[in-house]
Amino acid sequence: MAKWGMVIDLEKCTGCQACSTACQMENNRLPGENYQDVLYYTEGKHPTPQLKWFPRPCMHCEEPSCMHVCPTKATYKTEDGVVLIDWDKCIGCKYCMIACPYGVRFYTDEKPLIEPNIKQVFKGDGDLSWNPPYKGPQQDPKHGVGIQPNGVVSKCNFCYHKISKAPKGTADLDESNPELVEYVPACVRTCAPKARYFGDLDNPNSQVSRLISDKQGTRLLDHTGNKPQVYYVSGGGAASGAVPGTRSNTKA
Repeated sequence: MAKWGMVIDLEKCTGCQACSTACQMENNRLPGENYQDVLYYTEGKHPTPQLKWFPRPCMHCEEPSCMHVCPTKATYKTEDGVVLIDWDKCIGCKYCMIACPYGVRFYTDEKPLIEPNIKQVFKGDGDLSWNPPYKGPQQDPKHGVGIQPNGVVSKCNFCYHKISKAPKGTADLDESNPELVEYVPACVRTCAPKARYFGDLDNPNSQVSRLISDKQGTRLLDHTGNKPQVYYVSGGGAASGAVPGTRSNTKA
């Protein structure tokens, strides 16, 4: 059984947000509620501040604090290492949102992040929070896939409706492989500079494993003990700092 994980090369990422757009389309997200977000900030001071960006999906942690605090076991891990939410069990208590150190979860019924309230423009049918003008065929509440129902929490699911159908023993879900392209997560498939890699972290021959080893992959907020399965790499490796807050090259 694979243990799926992602590597993001920060030197290749251009902050174009194609990952965010592709994810929104694939997962029927509301405007402003991005499973795959790109955070922008500045480093340095006037007159030479530098604009920086940082791509941030759900980390799909090995020891997810969100799962441990869930009173209904709605948040759970699959055998292949993906953290999901069973919308049929979620009671919307938001404990998981408080416990997550990465701020990657979304609750319905919140005040809309972008006006006008698109949920009022495209009103949902039945229990669904909205009725997007374009929507994918997948609606799988047990795996937190599809249009988010009312009163539940959602987040990135690593496009589980895709990766769970990949052939057994696959080391890497590489969008350049015609036989595997349909199983590749939307954010990886659409990444123009090829900054994202997705594969089996337990397979030493997978590209993600080699990148983590060769470039000293770094995990965000690793001190929390959540052990993310999303790694960041850069040309300088972890020694030069690959994630905000640990960089040594903050000179403007």
